Amino acid sequence: MRRAMTTLLAAAVTAVVLVGCAGAGGLDGELTDDWAALPPAAAFTPAAGVCQVADFSDVVTLASYQPMDCAGPHRVETVHVGAFPAERAAAPADGSPELRGAFTECDTRASGFVGDDWRAGRLRLSVALPSAPGWAAGSRWYRCDVSELTTVEAAATVVLRSGSLRDALKGPSTLRLGCQQTGGGAGGVRTLTPVECGSRHDAEFVGVWRAPDRPYPSKAADWAPLYTGCRGVLGRYVGVPDDNDLRFRSGVVVRPPGAGRWRVGDRGVRCYLWLSDRTVTASLRGTGPAGLPVRTK
Repeated sequence: MRRAMTTLLAAAVTAVVLVGCAGAGGLDGELTDDWAALPPAAAFTPAAGVCQVADFSDVVTLASYQPMDCAGPHRVETVHVGAFPAERAAAPADGSPELRGAFTECDTRASGFVGDDWRAGRLRLSVALPSAPGWAAGSRWYRCDVSELTTVEAAATVVLRSGSLRDALKGPSTLRLGCQQTGGGAGGVRTLTPVECGSRHDAEFVGVWRAPDRPYPSKAADWAPLYTGCRGVLGRYVGVPDDNDLRFRSGVVVRPPGAGRWRVGDRGVRCYLWLSDRTVTASLRGTGPAGLPVRTK
């Protein structure tokens, strides 16, 4: 009987305490309805002049955005941040005029940042956009990112580098494309391997040709304008006439961007001279007809 009375008394005391707390603090027994609501997702804009240790991603979320000083090891450097119109409802799709326009702006900004056409070096330019939730929250930016590559051939990987790429191509640089040794099958070039111009080689980077806004080449006839354009670049580089004899002076290797990059607006074609019949031990830049004579065989 005593134990039962003790239990009832304890229950009564607990009830009084709870009632007293409710009166004093205004608690109504609901444990969640007095908490402040979480704020909605907010728009953010990334900064230019910072780097990321993570590899490039074409969609950037706030959670993945971790800017760092470019003096430290990194894989991506942001050289410019632009903006789409605020009233735009959705992110631009691949191949859209808006995305091509963003790439064109990034192209100009990146080349100005590194001191020359970025394609003249072991570099890659990419354009990143906000995520879908970021776009819904009001983000309208596009980010221009540059990375150093091990090679500009198909087997390229991104380099973990330290230091900014600002003015990296303004003068002589180990990043610059130069003399090359070709590899491949009969009558064609499959690979280009950078070598010192003082060693024996049979090819050399001569510059970039800007292709017009046409569909990506898919058949033999589509490639003809690229070779014609690169021959003009070759002639100016060496200092020889761009005439009917040029094809008897040197072959040409063209390296356009991939189909995906072409779709978003990259029209820069890397051009190389190719000596299919001999090797040389110096650069042919500015050597004129003496350096690139007409072949008779």
